[in-house]
Amino acid sequence: MSAKTRKPGGAVAGTQGGRALAKARPKPATRSGAKAKPGPQPAAARRTTVRQAPAAGGPRKTTRRLDVRIGINPISWSNDDLPSLGGETPLATALSEGRAIGYEGFELGNKFPREPRALAKVLARHGLACVSGWYSGRLARCAVAEEIAAVGPHLDLLAKNGASVMVYGEVADTIQGSDRPLHQRPRFFRDDQWRAYGERLNEFGRFLLACGVRLAYHHHMGAYVETPDDVDRLMAVTGDEVGLLFDSGHMTFAGGDAVAMLRKHVARVCHVHCKDVRPAVIRLARNRDWSFLTAVVNGAFTVPGDGAVDFRSIVDILAAQRYRGWLVVEAEQDPVVAPAYEYARKGYGTLRALVDAANRRVRA
Repeated sequence: MSAKTRKPGGAVAGTQGGRALAKARPKPATRSGAKAKPGPQPAAARRTTVRQAPAAGGPRKTTRRLDVRIGINPISWSNDDLPSLGGETPLATALSEGRAIGYEGFELGNKFPREPRALAKVLARHGLACVSGWYSGRLARCAVAEEIAAVGPHLDLLAKNGASVMVYGEVADTIQGSDRPLHQRPRFFRDDQWRAYGERLNEFGRFLLACGVRLAYHHHMGAYVETPDDVDRLMAVTGDEVGLLFDSGHMTFAGGDAVAMLRKHVARVCHVHCKDVRPAVIRLARNRDWSFLTAVVNGAFTVPGDGAVDFRSIVDILAAQRYRGWLVVEAEQDPVVAPAYEYARKGYGTLRALVDAANRRVRA
């Protein structure tokens, strides 16, 4: 069966129901561990060059109970970890289509300029805000001073373009970008390992806050912090200087109840990735011991409104907490199977309707 005749969630590795199965073709990319290059300045000097994030790119002041903006990650159009998925799509296509749908901002990907003024020009051309950007951290293995030395250019890029949070993904020992099965992910086995990791995160988080950006920790399949228990431990060993990026899709894939976990930790949530899941594909991924990328290629994730996650409850919990920030549609799929514009529009429509309904209930 050709790629264009597959349906989302229908192609799986091997054979299933007479259909040819897809296999992931992992390639090195930022999310799977390509380390940010250290800037030319020492860490101490760079503290004065990274500016407080301006209000334009962050949450707007309003009297509404749920004060959010809806953004998107370019992974719907092209996948940094799997360039075979939409790698040929120009950045301008993603930006123009996203803005036409109604999205107010984009998270960054590998196709965006890495110089602050150049990035600002690209985003301004489309009337879009810089939401945030993934940072490949290694605090599970390295010292805080090393991380501070490495983060400078990325931090400067975000702060000077109005982002108030940095997406921190732990890539030390990760298998998320490899062909290894998910059960081989790294783990902390001792309390002292968790405590030491938390202390390093707290220190790094304080450094970011001093520069006007908050650390948004992304729990992720294939990494040290994946499961509900991992997230509980992370929240227990860190303070408020470490915010939680809550990802509904990763939490569900990891075996958690997304609604219950959000309710438990919503006070620490500073950023939200709205990702839906296809339970049948997740079951196959677990039963067949797939890698993370194989699960992605075969349709484990989709946009809000196209899977099994209860986004109405998620939005209601955020409203009750008076969450202020971004809701980001981030659903890595094969754009041949799940056309980017069509699915991005579906995700936006789902979230827009739920947010508007929540705010109507507040005013009623």
